[in-house]
Parts: sequence; structure tokens; C-alpha cells
Amino acid sequence: MLEVSIRNVLEHLGVEILDLQGASCCPAPGVFRAFHIPTWLVIAARNISIAEELGVNPITGCNGCYGTLRDVWYELNHKPELKKEVNNELAKIGRVYKGNFQPKHILEVFYLDMGLDYIRDHIKHNFTDLKVGVHYGCHILKPSDKRPWGGEYESPTFFDEIVELTGGKSIDYKDKYMCCGAGGGLRSAVKEVAADFTREELTNMRDAGVDIIVDCCPFCHMQLDLGQIEVNNFYKDMIGEPFNIPVIYVTQLLGVSFGVDPSLLGLVKNHKLKGVSPFISIDPFLSIVKKQLI
Repeated sequence: MLEVSIRNVLEHLGVEILDLQGASCCPAPGVFRAFHIPTWLVIAARNISIAEELGVNPITGCNGCYGTLRDVWYELNHKPELKKEVNNELAKIGRVYKGNFQPKHILEVFYLDMGLDYIRDHIKHNFTDLKVGVHYGCHILKPSDKRPWGGEYESPTFFDEIVELTGGKSIDYKDKYMCCGAGGGLRSAVKEVAADFTREELTNMRDAGVDIIVDCCPFCHMQLDLGQIEVNNFYKDMIGEPFNIPVIYVTQLLGVSFGVDPSLLGLVKNHKLKGVSPFISIDPFLSIVKKQLI
């Protein structure tokens, strides 16, 4: 559902999408890099080389994928000997990493490449009185020396600015830039601890009075969505009222404001499958959409 929203919003904005045929996992920074950095470097360089063959920048809608691809691109472009070692490995499968095309997050495309004015020109409907808890996540901001945000790393605003183009109000809340709780393998290793991170962030958002959460990473999205169910179970004696905050991906929010059919944004559940997102009902958000925009 997040992928379909990304595809349809980019198409609406005039972007031609070229799929990276044969691309693999990024690979995940919290897993591969933690166990064997050379393997992490080679796999990421291989993925980037596929985009290089197409003559395009690889673009992702995932903070973790962005973290890996951007970090590897930066490392290899600043360390010639390391780049040589990686290319020695890639040569075994007939590939070469050149480093001419910079991996980008979709927010980077929106904010730095297209610009806010271009995005604003596509807005057809504005929300009124929609309070948004914006969740940045980790890898889109850090390590700061490998990110393109012009020095804004401790209190950035670029994501908030994109969200507020829709008329929604980004609400400040305590520890806004903390981890969702899922990263670094924590969710897989100690789910209760991961859920405790999530509990803290959800508590801060609820205390600030947000109506919805908007994120820019599928893993954060899962943790903030499914994680609410887990928090409600693990920490029911701590939290009082169970959490029930709709979690919306950035291109879903933008797409609605652009006038894109919600069914083309993964917002309309047209199946009866169990155990798939959304775990927290997004009906309150859809009610707002129906009332304010349509």
C-alpha cells in the first residue's frame, strides 16, 4: 500500500519510474553492516550499479534503504581504495560501481529537487484543523556528515514543511526525533524493549493532541502501526486508554491533497486478509478526508 502510493504520487508529479530489475535487499543497515561490513558494501554497490546502468539516481521511500545506499555511496566516493576493493568483488559478476548517481530519499526529491513551490502547485485540497505528529526516523537524518540537509540535523523542519503544504498542522511533541523502536534489529531481538520505545513516542504524541501520525519509512510505519497493538498488550497497565492513532505514509497524505483517488494510495482496504497493515484503523483519517476534502 505504501509502494502504490509512492508510485502514483510520483507519476502525478510527472516522474517516470524505472524499476531496478534484479535489485536485492539494500541490504539492511542494522543487520548486514553489524555482522560483515564488506558484504554490506558490495551488495549495496551492486544495487547502485543497476541504477547507474539506467542512468538514474536510485530513489527509495525507506529510511533504512536510504541509510545503506547513501552511506555506501558516500564511503566509496571518498575512499578510492575501498571502492577498488568493492569493484574487485563486483567484477566477479560482471558489474562495476562508478558512483556517478547519488541515492536519494523521496523526501529529498520533494524538498531539494522539486522544491516546495512545485509541490504546492499540485495541491487541490487543503486540510483544516488536522493535527499531525510527524515522525522523521533515524537514518534519514544520521550520520549527519553523509546527509544533504544543510546542517539541519538536531531540529530539522523539511518533513514538517512538506506535510504543512497540505494544510495539516505539524504538532511539536517531546522527543520528536527519537527512534521508532524497531531499528538495529531491536524489534527482532527484544520486542518488548522495542515496544517500550514506541510507547514513549506514542505517549508524547497523544499528550500533544495529534490526530494522525505521518512517517516516511515503511519499517517505522510498521512499528508505529502494529507497534500500537503490541504496546496496548505489553504496557496496558501503564498507558491507560489504548492507543488508536491512525498511521499515514507521507505520499498517502500528499496524494489525498493532490486529489488522487484514495484507492490508488493504499488507503482503501479491498481485501479480507488478516495480519496485514493497517492494524490500527485509519477510518478516522478517512472520515476527515471525506468531510474536509471530497
